[in-house]
Amino acid sequence: MDPLPLPPRHSLVDPLPTPLERLRPPPALSGAHGTNRAPATGARIAAADDLAAVTAWLARYADSTATLATYRREVERLILWAVLQRGKPLSSLTHEDLLLYERFLADPQPAARWMLAGSKKLARSHPDWRPFAGPLSPGSVRQALLILNACFAWLTEAGYLAGNPLALARRRRAPTKPRITRYLSHELWATVKDTVAAMPTETARERLHAARCRWVLTVLYLGGLRASELTATPMGAFFCRRDAQGIERWWLEVTGKGNKTRLVPATDELIAELARYRRAHGLPPTPQFGETRALVLPVIGKAGSEKPLSRGALHLILKEMFGMAATRLRARGPEWEAQAAVLASASAHWLRHTAGSHMTDQQVDLRFVRDNFGHSSLSTTSGYLHSEEDARHEATQVRHRIGWTNKA
Repeated sequence: MDPLPLPPRHSLVDPLPTPLERLRPPPALSGAHGTNRAPATGARIAAADDLAAVTAWLARYADSTATLATYRREVERLILWAVLQRGKPLSSLTHEDLLLYERFLADPQPAARWMLAGSKKLARSHPDWRPFAGPLSPGSVRQALLILNACFAWLTEAGYLAGNPLALARRRRAPTKPRITRYLSHELWATVKDTVAAMPTETARERLHAARCRWVLTVLYLGGLRASELTATPMGAFFCRRDAQGIERWWLEVTGKGNKTRLVPATDELIAELARYRRAHGLPPTPQFGETRALVLPVIGKAGSEKPLSRGALHLILKEMFGMAATRLRARGPEWEAQAAVLASASAHWLRHTAGSHMTDQQVDLRFVRDNFGHSSLSTTSGYLHSEEDARHEATQVRHRIGWTNKA
């Protein structure tokens, strides 16, 4: 199928993409008079143009930084494409336009206009900033269209648009989710642990760095946390309560995707590692209720006044550990190169998948794995299911262990 002919593009002061917050389209492309605008008498938002309308939609997600960034990226890409490539405002796009946009996402051309020239991520204020790092995979294209469909649906419900042009899209059967492949086998996981256990500890800095690496691996693996959850959770999120038999059980309260809170069992092993890590920083072994100190402490600086670890810093810590483990494997011989490459490509989310895979290998009830990882929201009545929570805690503690071998 040949591409549909493009209409003449409106002349803009700057033909290169501009971040949404600095975009100033000419009046003809602002959407003030878009062909898909609904009558102003039925509008439920005060937006007079497309930028104001999508800003109102994005404001609904202001309490979730990650979601806001993802949604802004997708609507930003569409608006820039509509204005620069189609010569239309968002509120004039048709179903046919969006079919073209779907194909554009898989191959953003011309590349010089749309894609970064290198692999380094640039600040949005940088003159070489581009909205794409490269072509999107089929899965990423589907995700982008789902987000845009939600945006169009909301703008239609708000009385800004007369209709949702994506509502006419062919409903595709959701693809069967593939088996998780980005996780570490038990053998590779043992290599990572051995690597961290052998880290140098001659200087004070080395000791704190080794302690932090061990703690990061421990809490990500035993807690099954996402990277964003680790960096956002304070020490005071640990708390203890007694079960029906009077046994004290520790828990970690985590706020995850969608601003949803869940309780993660803090096993005896996790609490012992927490105490070990805190002692390395000269802190009492048990955190205080409401303690705001970050879950991962800095190697340099006061342990009580630091900012939370950034996701970028966490990424670098993990890459260092996985890189050292990969080097350890390569030292065994060339036949280990493929396995070493797997380790070198691992990330924080690999640890989450590794934890889930290992828990199921140990026959932990899938319901408990689901609740530990927050894969689905808890029902309103789950607050009464203390016996089920206690069983989940017991199963997690007995069958899901990290098994550090302490060395002098």
